[in-house]
Amino acid sequence: MDSATQKTIVIIGAGPTGLAALKAVLDTPQCKAGLWKPIVFEARGSVGGVWLPEAPSKPDVPPATPLYDSLTTNLPHPLMCYSEFPFPPSTPVFPKASVVHAYLESYASHFGLKPYIMFNHPVNDLTHSSESSQWRVKSPSLTIQADLVMVCNGHYGVPRYPSTPGISDWLAKGKASHSMWYRHPPDPKLGWKTVLIIGAGPSGQDLTSDFLEAGYTVIHSTTGSPNVDLRNSKLKNRPRIKEYDPGFSTVTFEDGTQESNIDHCYLATGYEYSYPFLSRQTLSLKYPQPIPPLPTDLSNSTFSLFPLAQHIWPIQQQNTVNGVYPPTSLAFLGLLSRVSPLPLVQIQAKAVLHTFAHPQTLDLTVESVEIMNRYQELRGQLWGSSQVPSDLEQDENEAREIYKAWHRFEPMEQYDYRDHLSRMINLPDRVPDWHREMYEQKGLLRKTWVALEKSGEADEWVRGVGEGGKQEWVDLLRRLVERGQEDEKKYKDTEEDERSAKL
Repeated sequence: MDSATQKTIVIIGAGPTGLAALKAVLDTPQCKAGLWKPIVFEARGSVGGVWLPEAPSKPDVPPATPLYDSLTTNLPHPLMCYSEFPFPPSTPVFPKASVVHAYLESYASHFGLKPYIMFNHPVNDLTHSSESSQWRVKSPSLTIQADLVMVCNGHYGVPRYPSTPGISDWLAKGKASHSMWYRHPPDPKLGWKTVLIIGAGPSGQDLTSDFLEAGYTVIHSTTGSPNVDLRNSKLKNRPRIKEYDPGFSTVTFEDGTQESNIDHCYLATGYEYSYPFLSRQTLSLKYPQPIPPLPTDLSNSTFSLFPLAQHIWPIQQQNTVNGVYPPTSLAFLGLLSRVSPLPLVQIQAKAVLHTFAHPQTLDLTVESVEIMNRYQELRGQLWGSSQVPSDLEQDENEAREIYKAWHRFEPMEQYDYRDHLSRMINLPDRVPDWHREMYEQKGLLRKTWVALEKSGEADEWVRGVGEGGKQEWVDLLRRLVERGQEDEKKYKDTEEDERSAKL
């Protein structure tokens, strides 16, 4: 065929999102007809992204992944898997990281994805060329021109540090470290007895559990936490920290209380969105101003990218030093948090490819209005009303809080979003009702599953499940919910009986 008619699609990253994007390209009639050519640039030696383990090598160099030894999924795998590729039968409901990585390897092999992936090829520059009207994609050993770039590099590669007074000195002294370097509690020979863990997210919760099980005293500091001691004072829940003492063993909390004799502090404080291969002309590093109007350039506040249509496409046609680029030629996938990621990025990838083929699908006027509406909705969620007094409408601090929450979805919002993208590209698929039903029960499901693992019943619960199809997993999740509800009722009944006996 005439090479001039062939379009090159570059995907940056071969983690869970990049794999979904690649398969979506391969499934298109354009690719099957030889009109689209996909190429994946992957910095590491295998697929898997954040699920591909790597041990930290240097204290001042972030490892390629924050994967720690005890990590399991925080969602049941029937909810989080690729829609057409379930986990194998009998897989634990909340599988370990090694099981997830094996699943991603299997996905790549089953659908023949690896021949399109260039491993050990990090992208170090992505620039739009006005001469070719294409994107120049550079790695240390290769430069190619691309018509569409799908950015799928994840957002767990750059640790986020708090700005609390004194923390920089603790970090420099080696008394504090980000959880990105954590793998397991240290050898008891080190002599540590008390650790301080910052953060209420999944990593903060997991590290707290790890150290408690290892016999440590854990001070767990989270925003808004009451000052409470549990487990015979082995677990000390505390509010946010006001200051780290220069003596490197004491901290002062926002309520004025202190804790001393701290051996080490772990900062489970999240990660920054980072795209070092994009120039400041394409992606500026700053907080956007309050809106309206929408900004004229694309910004990365490290908490979110703004403005993006549907959290994917740059909505502004920017007059950069390298020329104007169509918004449908650059797409950011997988930015959303608090979601079931794999099925979500699948529909994102399909939407990106549809709009690449049919640019008129992306109505920038409609998308601008949607962004304005979301801004007002978040304002209402954060402050109780979208009708903020006029003297606050241009307040930059308020805007910063909105941009911090921009890619963070409420529980059911992800499913409305997936259905919206399907309608946008004329797909009949809709999210099955059981996804919403089980996502609402994810906390109870995890609690029940952990209890089954501790009692030794878990393997029996999943033995053979999935051999007869996906519905078996749905039925199992519903049985787990029933079991969890029964256990909670028994616990409440026992508490009531004990209180009655005391009376």
